[in-house]
Amino acid sequence: MIYVIKFIYSFLLPPGLFIVLLSGISLWILKRERKPALVLLGLTLVIYLSSTSWIGGLLIGSLEQQYPQPNAPKGDIIVVLGGGATSGTPDYDGEGNLSGSAANRLLIAARLHRTTGLPILISGGKVFSDTGTESEIAKRQLQALGIPAKDIFVENHSLNTEQNASFTAEMLKKYDFTSPILVTSAFHLPRAVIEFKKTGLQILPYPSDYWTSRPENLYAVKLVPSSSGLSLTGTALKEYLGILAAKF
Repeated sequence: MIYVIKFIYSFLLPPGLFIVLLSGISLWILKRERKPALVLLGLTLVIYLSSTSWIGGLLIGSLEQQYPQPNAPKGDIIVVLGGGATSGTPDYDGEGNLSGSAANRLLIAARLHRTTGLPILISGGKVFSDTGTESEIAKRQLQALGIPAKDIFVENHSLNTEQNASFTAEMLKKYDFTSPILVTSAFHLPRAVIEFKKTGLQILPYPSDYWTSRPENLYAVKLVPSSSGLSLTGTALKEYLGILAAKF
């Protein structure tokens, strides 16, 4: 019963509601003009498919599977990329919180530090006027987890992946680090690797923050439109466009 309710809800809320309305308009136009109606139906179909977690999961999954997670990572420093933060929001020991993806990346970095003893460099600045400075928030949270300040380096000026790479490369050169372990979300790693390789760094990619399961099953709920499905598709397409831009 719970899955039936989820199915019905998906067409009462956006984007499912918009898909139902567009489909209705298309059928209404079809009685008068065939070609415009078919064009609108085609666009509606594209919107529908883009908003299913099935399509979004396929797109994100194709990015996540490009780099395996190393069993015994070797390097001289852990570089973790920021992925969003809020400012002014209450945290356990201060203000400002990392987004879900950024927090997952940080957890992997902290666990890698505990097993390898390597220092951590956090890359990420204040992207917008009402967001937090990602690396400063991450540093506070790492210290709260028991990681000493001497093992934490902060790069707090970068606003995108390209700047993450270039500014981090400058800091690594300054402190004589040559073999970074690069930690970021698995879907973001293909683009990040391209940008970091441009700087001449010899990096070890370490994926984290997976959004899709392995193997991923197909069932009815994955074929209904949802905001989360649309978010998956949008995130994946952003990464593909970013990869193209980084290459060309």
